[in-house]
Amino acid sequence: MMISFTRVFRTSIAIVALTHSAALLLNAQKGIDTQTQKIKEESNKNLPQPMKDGQGFDWGKGKTPVRARLANPYQLSARRDVLIENIRATLKERKLIVDEQSSRPGDGIIITQPFIFGKGAVIARSELARYGVLQYSDTAWSRAQYVLTIEVQPIDGVRNNVSVTAKVEGRSGTGMTSEWVTVQSSGLAEEEFLVKLVEIVTGKAVDDPVSNE
Repeated sequence: MMISFTRVFRTSIAIVALTHSAALLLNAQKGIDTQTQKIKEESNKNLPQPMKDGQGFDWGKGKTPVRARLANPYQLSARRDVLIENIRATLKERKLIVDEQSSRPGDGIIITQPFIFGKGAVIARSELARYGVLQYSDTAWSRAQYVLTIEVQPIDGVRNNVSVTAKVEGRSGTGMTSEWVTVQSSGLAEEEFLVKLVEIVTGKAVDDPVSNE
């Protein structure tokens, strides 16, 4: 009888221990679940939220738009004689000198003297790469220049097309073998002149912000 009671007592203690262990394991499992849930909630905060009705994606909104280059020829409203004077004023402001011998103002043609915009091996190459299209990367350049030819072509009594052509050249080589080589214009010299001419003729800069009022 004593043996049976001892066995029952031991069995009861074992059951209590197992129950306690199971409870601890369950609580621990609940703790892990709670922590996992918090991690999921924090991760969901960083995910893209569903779009509302009528809401679309914002591709680059707020960025400064890049303006397309002006048309060349560019149409301006002014008498040709007035436009020729405006062209001279624009060239003077940009420190370009008119080649009076080559120019024919009566025919609406103005040609400039060569304008040197880069000197020295490093500067000449970098500036020539901006104003021209370089096909040979191994060429050594010591100077860079361009000549502008501006032509005014009348449309009617007050409207004219102004076309600008830049002859871009680089002085290649050093010493007695150096020579001026013509490279294709990138269009930058023409664009810079037209932008300033439009500002002088119209009194408004091309890049002025447009009012929505």
